[in-house]
Amino acid sequence: MNRWIEPVWGYVFIAPWLIGLFVLTIGPMSQSFYLSLTQYNLLELPAYIGFENYHEIFTDDKDFWKALQVTLTYVVLSVPLKLIFALLVAMLLSKAIRGMSLFRAIFYLPSLIGGSVAISAIWRNLFGMDGFLNKFAALLGIQGIDWINTPETALYTLVMLAVWQFGSSMVIFLAGLKQIPKDLYESASVDGASKFHSFFSITLPMLTPIILFNLVMQIIGSFQMFTQAFIVTKGGPINSTLVYALYLYQKAFAYFNMGYASALAWILLSIIGLFTMLIFWSSKKWVHYET
Repeated sequence: MNRWIEPVWGYVFIAPWLIGLFVLTIGPMSQSFYLSLTQYNLLELPAYIGFENYHEIFTDDKDFWKALQVTLTYVVLSVPLKLIFALLVAMLLSKAIRGMSLFRAIFYLPSLIGGSVAISAIWRNLFGMDGFLNKFAALLGIQGIDWINTPETALYTLVMLAVWQFGSSMVIFLAGLKQIPKDLYESASVDGASKFHSFFSITLPMLTPIILFNLVMQIIGSFQMFTQAFIVTKGGPINSTLVYALYLYQKAFAYFNMGYASALAWILLSIIGLFTMLIFWSSKKWVHYET
């Protein structure tokens, strides 16, 4: 009898987590998948239609392909730029200089407030036709650009907002830089290696596990970007910033097509899962562990 007591107590202690897993995660996900197989508008009971939502999405929905294209472009542009910028700043902030903790806090601040509605509204005013950027350009005799309302430039304003929020990746890179043994740099210096060669021969290989983690997390977050596009551009002009999450929101809460929106959500989950699998598969060739 005693051999059953310890496992039972184990399940008792993890019961809050198990309840959260089944009630708040698996339960809603199962309901969402069922709704993706129905026609549901919140006012009537869901009507089962099988995989018609998925068929319509892939065959008849041009806005879906546009949203997917815009989102992929956003991910391809924002994620590498954010990681590069985060790594460069982390290397600068890794120096043992007086008051460096304050600088680290200042550089991390945009990640805390960057996803808020207020910052998105400020960004919209900053890049508007009468915004600060164009006023500064006018002082230099440069003609202003309506960044937000021009299809060729609107998405880049969202990319710049994403890159500006590099703080979380920077902190993780900073922790990784602190773990690199200084003996490696000293040995390289004795052998006559320059800082440039040391960066590519020591720093980058030692940081590849950190780069893998940051890459996966940033890709997942970028595919789900919503607030910035909703506040700054609302998907325009001409759907040039219609990111996937915003399109899903429109289907769910503008047209009340919850079944269709649920199908879009499961497709997004599959896309993120596919990208994550590809990254982990490729990591065997470029991620280096000490073991």
